[in-house]
Amino acid sequence: MKQGKSAAKKHSKPAVATRAFDQSPPWDVRGLHLYFVGIGGCGMSGLARMLLARGAECSGSDQTRTDLTDSLTRDGLTITFDQESGSLPDECDLVIASAAIRPDHPQLLEAQRRGLTVMHYAEALGRLMLGRTGVSIAGTHGKSTTTATLAHILIDCGLDPSFVVGATCAQIGGGSRTGAAAIPGTHRPGILLGEACEFNRSFHHHRPTLGVILNVEEDHLDIYGSLDAIIEAFHEFAALLPPRDQGGFLLIAHEGAHRSVVAAGLDCAVETIGFSTQADWVVHFDPASHRVTLSRGGGEVASWIAPMPGEHNACNSAVACVLAHQLGCAWDRITKAVESFTGVDRRLQRLGCRAIPGGEVLVYDDYGHHPTEIDATLRALRAHEKPNRLVCVFQPHQHSRTRFLLEQFATSFSSADVVIVPHIYFVRDSEAEKQRVSAADLVDRLRQRGVQAMHLYPFEAIVEQLENVCRPGDLLVVMGAGPVWKVAKQFLGR
Repeated sequence: MKQGKSAAKKHSKPAVATRAFDQSPPWDVRGLHLYFVGIGGCGMSGLARMLLARGAECSGSDQTRTDLTDSLTRDGLTITFDQESGSLPDECDLVIASAAIRPDHPQLLEAQRRGLTVMHYAEALGRLMLGRTGVSIAGTHGKSTTTATLAHILIDCGLDPSFVVGATCAQIGGGSRTGAAAIPGTHRPGILLGEACEFNRSFHHHRPTLGVILNVEEDHLDIYGSLDAIIEAFHEFAALLPPRDQGGFLLIAHEGAHRSVVAAGLDCAVETIGFSTQADWVVHFDPASHRVTLSRGGGEVASWIAPMPGEHNACNSAVACVLAHQLGCAWDRITKAVESFTGVDRRLQRLGCRAIPGGEVLVYDDYGHHPTEIDATLRALRAHEKPNRLVCVFQPHQHSRTRFLLEQFATSFSSADVVIVPHIYFVRDSEAEKQRVSAADLVDRLRQRGVQAMHLYPFEAIVEQLENVCRPGDLLVVMGAGPVWKVAKQFLGR
């Protein structure tokens, strides 16, 4: 299959997906015994805390012990790490599985044998949105940063939101929070923020009142097969929003989100945001001063100093500001709050400096695992920090993504001087897929484009090589959705 061609194809106007807009009361889980398979992720652990706060009995399993599982244990949850045995508690009313859990997982097979209902993470999050003002933030990238920024603004403005963020943000209390059942001082349902992930079309389980689409690009092609199918899936997500007279509202990127197709025929209110002067909400970013200005109808409505580097993060913060205003926050409080946002773990996170003979090396950690994210992040770091050289350790995430987007990956490192690539992180691909592409294939493509690149593994070998590669004044950024962050921690600790 040839990649990149489908973006140029003409789309016929799709039929809008229809649903009976939910008027159901909040999900009552009091007294139910819920078991979470893959409870150690940011989203799943947050979901467990939220359901625990609603009166459910919660327990779960994961592959390895982490800080998140330890914190859940301290809160009284029973967590096990023997998933292969397939055992489940004797008392179990519902099994909730992470999106990363395969259908043939031993505990899911045991649930099937016992006739237990299995619900996936996105289904449970959608159920929690019933009886709330659900806000779903979708896009190929930028979801976690935008959701966390919005959560911080709403907390600062006193709206007491609930949220589940797919990353850790200490400033907002971690990755989740159970807020008020009603917006303080009003009779409006309380706010629930959630990331709407397109993987496996899981965001179709959401039940939002407000929605955001930050961007729509090729990804998860092992699921969708083409960009056309991805665009259609985002359109179906947008069609979940209720009509305008029921509060339905979609904020979509003016450029980069295929809005003419995605937003076609919707009954909700639709507004666009972006750097184009044709957008409903126009964003201007000055890289020199880091000032973001937001305009509407030709007039400036807000201005603030960007809390995170990069044009893409300026736009993410602007999206969060527009949503906060839509939810009732005043502009002066919004801008004060957004300027105080300190960022999210593993999203352009500055870890510190490592002393070496003759000077220092600045170290960043980032979750970027899609070509567009990588390019934007590297450009932002070069412009913001102005290093002598930019050294990048990038771990590809999934063999299928690497194979489908290999050429795009190869062109996304133009801002880097040196790239080190460990093995591809193996998550849910098949063994057959694993044999179709390797880290060496990416290294070869990078070298063909004049980038100094090498393949090294294990992580300890990469850390040793960094001792030889890094020079005073360099910036080291460690990137990827897998455990490659360990490289940065080990390099800083040497």
